[in-house]
Amino acid sequence: MYDYDLLVVGSANADLVIGVERRPDAGETVLGSDLSVHPGGKGANQAVAAARLGARTALLARVGDDAYGRLLLDSQRAAGVDTVGVLVGGAPTGIALITVDPSGDNSIVVSPGANGRLRPEDVRAAGSLFHASRVVSTQLEIPLETVVELVRCLAPDSRFVLNPSPPRPLPGEILAACDPLIVNEHEAKVILGDSCVSDDPADWARLLLAKGPRSVVVTLGAEGALVAATDGVERVPSVKVDAVDTTGAGDAFTAALAWRLGLGEPLPVAAAYAARVGAAAVTRAGAQESYPTPEEVAAL
Repeated sequence: MYDYDLLVVGSANADLVIGVERRPDAGETVLGSDLSVHPGGKGANQAVAAARLGARTALLARVGDDAYGRLLLDSQRAAGVDTVGVLVGGAPTGIALITVDPSGDNSIVVSPGANGRLRPEDVRAAGSLFHASRVVSTQLEIPLETVVELVRCLAPDSRFVLNPSPPRPLPGEILAACDPLIVNEHEAKVILGDSCVSDDPADWARLLLAKGPRSVVVTLGAEGALVAATDGVERVPSVKVDAVDTTGAGDAFTAALAWRLGLGEPLPVAAAYAARVGAAAVTRAGAQESYPTPEEVAAL
């Protein structure tokens, strides 16, 4: 019996958000809305999204011993996430500077702070969390060497889910563990590099699968997603909603997918549920504040 449905290993940031009529060009200044501060970071977002859906969730992360770190810990606990794995100190809490335009699209600059100090030895010290977790999910807002160590610490029967954001070339050891590798269009192109010889997302999925993951999911925003495994590529439709803010929607998708896979759902079924969760998340402003309950997902 696992203690946790999902262990998220990753970043925890304070999101500093400003609304703008349009994003500035190089050398240009634009006026924006009042600053708002929200708990964020891809790791913290995934943990909150999963817990809000009902998953028994733990977070392994590092925050600073500062007001932003306390904000993040409070938001995790309020959502029901077990924070036993959250380390405090060593650097200031990570910060994400986010601009959001009227269409809901966002641009983000991240100062990693304490996230960059989540080290391989921290992963090794948390071995009991890995063995207590059905699924482990991570991203790339923490050091790559820490992700490599995470893969090495996986329990033999646990499932590993990776969203390689921000994207970078990945070693074969990480790719081979992914089940699935979850990418958007930009991430797919970066990881494929010179081997991205097609404009067809289905081809990206096949090419990524050939690099070693056990399965691949390509998210296509309002167009849904593609899931790819050894038995082929399948399209998963999206749910049509009026987007308010896309911040954190991909994290909600990843968290929901990882949780449902841990429950034993087939990849296309889990991805269809995750698409509904992601759609619900874009109908409200913010990241963690926008994440739906099971009842809200069912109402779509």
